[in-house]
Amino acid sequence: MEIQWQICSETNLALFFPKPVTLDKQRQCWALADIIKKMPEVIEVVIGMNTLSVFTVSLTLTELRNVEQALSELLNDMPSKTIEGKHVEIPVHYGGKYGPDLAAMSNDLNLSVEDVVNLHTEATYTVYFIGFQPGFPYLGGLSESLYFPRHAIPRTQVPAGSVGIGGEQTGVYPFESPGGWQLLGQTDTSLFDLTKDSPTLLNAGDTLKFTAIDIHE
Repeated sequence: MEIQWQICSETNLALFFPKPVTLDKQRQCWALADIIKKMPEVIEVVIGMNTLSVFTVSLTLTELRNVEQALSELLNDMPSKTIEGKHVEIPVHYGGKYGPDLAAMSNDLNLSVEDVVNLHTEATYTVYFIGFQPGFPYLGGLSESLYFPRHAIPRTQVPAGSVGIGGEQTGVYPFESPGGWQLLGQTDTSLFDLTKDSPTLLNAGDTLKFTAIDIHE
């Protein structure tokens, strides 16, 4: 497996796992992040989709290369971390005004609307990390039959609660925002609530399933 560290600046290194994206690689990212956070030079570690960004104090190029070498040696043991997260079910209104891209996407995939909804709801997804917006879950586990490119021109407004597909991923928009994902439906479930002790509904390692409340043509 060809794994690469890349020096991005005097305070940042990034780790890239090769495609395809897998849960095993994400578990290695979770484990590596725990170890790397304890290094004296490290300020913060940000987990992405089978990637890590390591932010350090300002270092010389030689010092950065020394850190990169130390990080590369950590990979020799290839640690893995399993997070025993909670399971959440998210009910969704599919299609119609709730999912304006569902019909066209189904047509392009040569599937019926019902088939797309069935494929989307039968999978159990794992939260790889939270990003883009507070509470926005990046999920692994989407059926390859539903892989679909993002819009070439993003919408300027995507409603809060929109459930969509972008490339090989599916997710939920916690807040209204611009976005380019294909919109399949919408949920009333709140993914971020500042009044709660833990504002984000989902965290890395949690699992979820989407359930269909109804399907609109």
